[in-house]
Amino acid sequence: MMKVIFMGTPDFSVPILKQLINDQMDVIAVVTQPDRPSGRKRLLTPPPVKVEALSRNIPVIQPEKLKGSKELDEIIELKADLIVTAAFGQLLPPELLLAPALGCINVHASLLPELRGGAPIHHAIMQGKKETGITIMYMAEKLDAGDIISQVKVEITEDDNVGTLHDKLSKAGALLLSETLPLIADHSAQRTEQNHSEATFAWNIKRDEEEIDWSRTEADLYNQIRGLYPWPVAYTTYRNKTMKILKAEKTGIKHNGDPGVILDKTSNGPVISTGNGSALLITELQPFGKKKMAAADFLRGAGSDMEIGERVGKINE
Repeated sequence: MMKVIFMGTPDFSVPILKQLINDQMDVIAVVTQPDRPSGRKRLLTPPPVKVEALSRNIPVIQPEKLKGSKELDEIIELKADLIVTAAFGQLLPPELLLAPALGCINVHASLLPELRGGAPIHHAIMQGKKETGITIMYMAEKLDAGDIISQVKVEITEDDNVGTLHDKLSKAGALLLSETLPLIADHSAQRTEQNHSEATFAWNIKRDEEEIDWSRTEADLYNQIRGLYPWPVAYTTYRNKTMKILKAEKTGIKHNGDPGVILDKTSNGPVISTGNGSALLITELQPFGKKKMAAADFLRGAGSDMEIGERVGKINE
């Protein structure tokens, strides 16, 4: 039985850990990020992978930083045959990459060399891609730059958001790993070097990428909103207060006016002009200091005095 150390942190990683167990790998330890404060009350909360590991009586190691840590020595001393990572959140030190007899592999949520980095699911949708996928690769010292072992494509539909695509990719990653592990175990896995000149990057989302610029096209803004839902969520400003925009729909409406103007108040929510002479229908939002709600409910309540012709948000002239 192959001795495996699994390294992962968020929900994305949990099905992959479960697959290792279902495939009867001997998961001798799980390495994950430390517990972090979460929610309004900032309660110390364990990562999802830790919760799953402890439910299965698997030892958990939580280094703040691997490099130079006592936890690194502990992991190396376990003498695993293979290390499997999936959204762990840290680069592995060179000495750890060399430690397992069968190497270290990563389950990454893009078709490498596209979208290296920590937010490939968000960026795939925000860029309007029609497909993405999973890559399993041997790990290297540089970020997501190792040799490819296997890949599978996953369609991105017009209705996908980060949440739905996250779930599809997580399941696809677990299945692809199950197919790939026997090849690694019997040393028949093929290695394909990435074309590094074609690499693109999907860095973690920055605050300014969450703000809606209404001068962008209807399609771009639709992709931005669904590419940030359900986390961290796009936002605009309305009457000088932040308003989160959770869901929107394309309308096909044409106009000759400025972007960022409320064109209509419909039974489903407000219609706001965009920069290409089109408009978005906002269907779910979260006003400042309130809970998220259907945009129709907002118009019947706190937003009942919203006026057609009002300006919202940021405009780049």
